[in-house]
Amino acid sequence: MLLRALSGVSLAALAAPLCAQDSAPPDDIVITAERAVELAIQQVEETPGGADVVAATDYEDKVAVSLRDALAFSPGVYAQPRFGQEVRLSIRGSGISRGFHMRGLTLLQDGVPINLADDNGDFQELDPLVLQHLEVFRGANALRFGASTLGGAINGVTPTGRSASGLTFRLDGGSFATARALAGYGMADARGDAFVALTGDRSDGDRDHAGRASLRLHGNLGIRLTDRIETRFYASAQTIRQDLPGGLTRADIFANPEKGNVTGDQERDIDSIRVQNRTRFDLGGGTLDIGVFLSAKELFHPIFEVVDQVSTDWGAYTRFDVERGPFALSAGATARSGSVRSQRYRNVNGDRGARTFLADQRARTIDLYAEGRYRPAEPLTLIAGAVYTSGLRRQDAVLPASASGRAHYDEVSPKFGLLFEPVAKVQFYANYSRSHELPGYIELAQIATFVDLASQRGWTAEIGARGALGPARFDIGLYRADLQGELLQFSVAPPTIPAATFNAGRTRHQGIEAGLDIDLTSWARLRQAYQLNDFAFRGDAQYGDNRLPVIPRHLYRAELRLGTDAFHVAPNLEWAPQGGWADYANSFRAGGYVLAGLTASAAVSGGLEVFLDARNLGDRRAIGDISAVTAFDPASAVFTPVERRAVFGGVRLRLP
Repeated sequence: MLLRALSGVSLAALAAPLCAQDSAPPDDIVITAERAVELAIQQVEETPGGADVVAATDYEDKVAVSLRDALAFSPGVYAQPRFGQEVRLSIRGSGISRGFHMRGLTLLQDGVPINLADDNGDFQELDPLVLQHLEVFRGANALRFGASTLGGAINGVTPTGRSASGLTFRLDGGSFATARALAGYGMADARGDAFVALTGDRSDGDRDHAGRASLRLHGNLGIRLTDRIETRFYASAQTIRQDLPGGLTRADIFANPEKGNVTGDQERDIDSIRVQNRTRFDLGGGTLDIGVFLSAKELFHPIFEVVDQVSTDWGAYTRFDVERGPFALSAGATARSGSVRSQRYRNVNGDRGARTFLADQRARTIDLYAEGRYRPAEPLTLIAGAVYTSGLRRQDAVLPASASGRAHYDEVSPKFGLLFEPVAKVQFYANYSRSHELPGYIELAQIATFVDLASQRGWTAEIGARGALGPARFDIGLYRADLQGELLQFSVAPPTIPAATFNAGRTRHQGIEAGLDIDLTSWARLRQAYQLNDFAFRGDAQYGDNRLPVIPRHLYRAELRLGTDAFHVAPNLEWAPQGGWADYANSFRAGGYVLAGLTASAAVSGGLEVFLDARNLGDRRAIGDISAVTAFDPASAVFTPVERRAVFGGVRLRLP
């Protein structure tokens, strides 16, 4: 009901400009998608640390179901599919032990957080099919968004009527009765622009009880109030249905990887709508953004019990950027508040049984941030900044009353860095920063009690280089993060307690984030991404110096694109020499794997293109993801298999 009621408002708001008389915009206000990506890359080049931009054209030949398809070659991003649109999304080991939902990252769409006010979130609401590009800022390099977590931030940017004028159609289909579709339209004139896109998706999934279906609407309307002021309204609505196949034992991974858990008819159903406004003032040498946003969401989630939640989140933000000679300043604030009507029921074959939990949850998160840049000499830039976060988490429980509680947090994290550009298109950087991460309700409101957990805190040192030399483009960074109170979560014996979270003592996350593209010839390009993930306890009373579980130590991806824009094929592979540990006791480690795939695309005529996306051509069976346990047992159903062999194809049509 929530989605149907509110989506009508969104459609009405976007319909008016689309019915207006269309006239060609002046050349000075036309911003193509390519130009928008270039402007985003300029922001990256001002960042003294790991950051990159992923254009939608980089993954347009894939059936981009999840962020894994979009971010596969983003250095340092660990994105592993579980099923459907569910992925493990982690940067620098963020949220390493969370086997569901998302933690440790700030996920945004058009600069506004998708995360709820308690910082937990469902990344399924960010559809890569409709995005123009993604901006990835790792660790403290995401300070420009007010992010303070170990992982940083990912911002998905949707097209506007100026960057995507005309009609766009796309239809995909293939294995497991998969079908996906996109219809988009953009228009612009001298006074404003509008863009709207509708996407649909359905599939039986590559496992039993892994079917999915979704319908999403995205749109925005920009109005030029004056030559220096523009306001833009955004709206998105989605209905998402996802069956949950659950975890498998190691034996099932290799004997019966298509097996799914049908007990309790577990699923995650989401109806949500987000609306926001951003007004930008051109100050002549600087900009000021002011915005507000509102998100309403319904979650029906049968798991060990039926989780039934209705949430409303709202907030406001401002961002200020100015440059005067050798000095530049970026500053801003984001305030988010949210309320959740949280209920749980006994799971009776996927339906509500007797109610076991009822509570009102309220969260508030305020981030204030600033970053100054000073260029004492042409090739050198010095950077200093900080982010302050104030957080409140409150739960007023009716059933059981013992689950009521309240937690308040105040954290400050500074950042210092430098950027050195000895020659054009080559940069070296270094930074030292603090991070902090506040617990959300999944950590605090554990089953029948409210657990008082501390913030996760850490200091990270980072050095690296990026740029272009001849036919090569490179991006390589090394980091070391020493954490205190890392929020770790592990699965224990169901059905009484499905999960537990605790503050660890000292842990260390260190590694390498590398990307290297080489133009071998005018018709051959090699794209590569490698990450070293070295995460461990440091003198823990129970686990000593054991490795942290889940994420493998090494991961390498490569793609060789052969051909031109008229026709090309691109074989690809993913190689994990050895899998991650399954438990904190380090008693079992998953095996490695090599997965081979192929994409291809051909331009037919008149803006029509066809493409092919083939995956796991060898039909390999391997462990793809892990939900950590304290001590592994062969009966532990905590593994997710890699994607099964699949072939998809589709058509794209662009009309001006």
